[in-house]
Amino acid sequence: MNAVKRAILLIMLATLTALLSGCAAGINEPSVSPEGVISLPEGVETADDGSAIIRVYISESGTIEEMSLEEYLPGVVAGEMNPSWPQEALRAQAILARTYTLKFISEKKSAHEGADISTDIKEAQAYAPDRINDNVKKAVSSTKGIVLISSENELINAWFHAHSGGKTAMAKEGLNFSGDEPEYITSVSGMENDEADIAAAEWTADFSAHELQSILSDMGIGSIDVHSFTILEKGTSGRATVFSINGSEVNAAEFRIAAGSTKMRSTLLSALFLTDGGGVTMSGKGYGHGVGMSQWGAYAQAQSGKKGEEIAEYYFTTVKTARIE
Repeated sequence: MNAVKRAILLIMLATLTALLSGCAAGINEPSVSPEGVISLPEGVETADDGSAIIRVYISESGTIEEMSLEEYLPGVVAGEMNPSWPQEALRAQAILARTYTLKFISEKKSAHEGADISTDIKEAQAYAPDRINDNVKKAVSSTKGIVLISSENELINAWFHAHSGGKTAMAKEGLNFSGDEPEYITSVSGMENDEADIAAAEWTADFSAHELQSILSDMGIGSIDVHSFTILEKGTSGRATVFSINGSEVNAAEFRIAAGSTKMRSTLLSALFLTDGGGVTMSGKGYGHGVGMSQWGAYAQAQSGKKGEEIAEYYFTTVKTARIE
């Protein structure tokens, strides 16, 4: 055998070996290698597999359960995203959920004594262990330890929402975020497709005069008769940021929470007008605060062949994946 044939044979053998090694690695290998390595937040205990140990307040039972982060995450992914969705969309959700959880336990204190985090969606993420299936388990295990970090190698605020309405929001406009706008937050196309649930893509809500009075009272403004209600300011994505109600400025993101985030589904409004009875009718696009990853956008990107890591990174800027070790 001459030298050229021998070289070709060696290359073919090396390629075959690499392919076989990749197959042997199984589903626990990430589709895209993390770009860095960071340590768990200081003071966090670890399980035998190296993952964080967390104490979770289960709202339904009123009890605290101790579990590893990787045991907790399938319930979050199943609660936050349809378990039957494409694998890469679920993988993107798993990466953000892991990042969100570690950021929460390192910087915040749960409202429930003795817990690191809870299943109360008003405090943290949704949790639905009864919805966990093999698809969800695979998404979590195949991204084990992978998080998103900023250019300063710190865990990011891994925000996500159901549908952007076409364009994602900056943190200040979508969440009334206090402090400086995080350098990794950006406003981009939500990337949703026509398969998105119509109830998430567009909505209309009617608030009676009594409901408006109750909302404003809850916000500390007072139970007043509303005779004028307009959008005073908008943000980068076109979302309302400030309302003028009877001439007074009211933060739109805060009004949405007080009004009920499942009824007033976003602040990306296409119509707003007072009714004859002193109430108000709103129409809008999207579902959620609009900051970070659009879940329906993740669905569409996964269908187009994007990997979970690519999807997660797309909705932020100057971020990269890293593995917790």
